[in-house]
Amino acid sequence: MSPPRRKPTTVLPKLAKVPEHVAIIMDGNGRWARQRNLLRVAGHRAGVESVDVVVRAAGEAGVKFLTLYAFSVENWNRPQSEINTLMLLLEEFLRDKIETLNENNVRLHAIGRLTDLPDRVQKQLHRTIAATRANSGLNLILALSYSGRVEIIEAIHSIIRELKLGHLDEAQIDENIFKHHLYTRYYPDPDLLIRTSGEMRLSNFLLWQLSYTEIYVTPTLWPDFGKEEFYKALQDFAGRQRRFGKI
Repeated sequence: MSPPRRKPTTVLPKLAKVPEHVAIIMDGNGRWARQRNLLRVAGHRAGVESVDVVVRAAGEAGVKFLTLYAFSVENWNRPQSEINTLMLLLEEFLRDKIETLNENNVRLHAIGRLTDLPDRVQKQLHRTIAATRANSGLNLILALSYSGRVEIIEAIHSIIRELKLGHLDEAQIDENIFKHHLYTRYYPDPDLLIRTSGEMRLSNFLLWQLSYTEIYVTPTLWPDFGKEEFYKALQDFAGRQRRFGKI
């Protein structure tokens, strides 16, 4: 049994201040399905619909970068049947949404240990990235087989290699040098982190990059998170004063 599709949302007013980069920990698919006596796959499929809605909403709002925590390194420890379902849904999304991404001028990117993904998913990921490369609107960044701790360790190894090759001097190493060895070297740090389902933790997501990010937590489960909920988070952000450690 598939979940009902959402009704079209109303046009929302312009925001006074829009974050350049929004990151989202999409949580609650399993609970959403359990509350409805459905299989977990139904929750994951409903979650894909929310991705589609939020990507459109982010583009309409003027967000430049949207990073979605789609699959963590730790998620490989889930039952194999669920992993297979998630990989199938990812492959379908990457294949079936090319036209929609292009229509909405969205450029796809990906970060994480991408070689961990099944070969067919890697190939489709590269095809979709190539197919959207010319787009100049929203940059959609999928975090796949991602771990904040692994990213930091890999950055350290990368710096060590450059030191051994003589391409870098130890005295040069600072925050800026370190940042340019992260997966996210080409993107600004997130201004706003949204976490759905009410959980109050970062779950090993963008640990370096979130140092001064504003955090917005909603009890709404990810499959129920739509355009209106997204705009609530943006409106909350617009009312905050970011001091970055200053008075």
